[in-house]
Amino acid sequence: MVREFEITDIGLMSYYLGIEVSQKEQGIFISQSGFAKEVLKKFKLENCNPVSTPAECGLKLSKDDKGEKVNSTEFRSLVGSLRYLTCIRPDILYAVGLVSRYMEAPTMSQWNAAKRILRYIKGDFDDRKSTTGFVFFLGDTAFTWSSKKQAIVTLSTCEAEYVAATSCACHAIWLRKLLKELNMTQEESTEIFVDNKSALALAKNPVFHDRSKHIDTRYHFLRECVEQKEVALKYVKTEDQIADIFTKPLKQDVFVKMRTLLGVTTN
Repeated sequence: MVREFEITDIGLMSYYLGIEVSQKEQGIFISQSGFAKEVLKKFKLENCNPVSTPAECGLKLSKDDKGEKVNSTEFRSLVGSLRYLTCIRPDILYAVGLVSRYMEAPTMSQWNAAKRILRYIKGDFDDRKSTTGFVFFLGDTAFTWSSKKQAIVTLSTCEAEYVAATSCACHAIWLRKLLKELNMTQEESTEIFVDNKSALALAKNPVFHDRSKHIDTRYHFLRECVEQKEVALKYVKTEDQIADIFTKPLKQDVFVKMRTLLGVTTN
């Protein structure tokens, strides 16, 4: 980089904006333990009982919740802190995204769901929209990820997976262009793993049949990416689909497995 840019070498990075960096022979490790401890202390949870997952399996939150209202300013402060923790904690991304939907008038159940994420750090069925989640690896390292509610209401699991794969393909195209700018041109197609065979068939079939004719045409961009060999869709069993950690609450053993595959380690 010194040959390309005018920079000053001030040694190995050890801390940046609340993120601790440890560079060892085994690799580069990043942590936010100091920031996490500050957040736990701020919300009086430093002595709480830890839990093994950030969201209870089967958790359902609703904007129509008639429960006790809580201080919205304090709720936003907690969620904002949690969102910053997702910078290096992809394992909490889905849970944080879920509670982020209730900033305007949070209730006790939503407050407890947000606090549960902190307890995990320590040791919407309102509109029927599905959640898209993906993670990209460069070698064995996860380096970019996302968990977002889809912009449309899908009518089936197949359709939801198809829309999610399209979003993933768009991100893949952007990454391929970025890597090309960095002189890391990707000669092979970027592999995208999908755990729904019907969605795979839909993406590879150019015929608009009854199952796809109602889908917004922009989502058929996926087919074009496949035809041009920019991306290659591969089937993966549900139990091996790492992206599930970004789309729904998981049982403890499954969650721990996916967290490990993401490269998130415990001290």
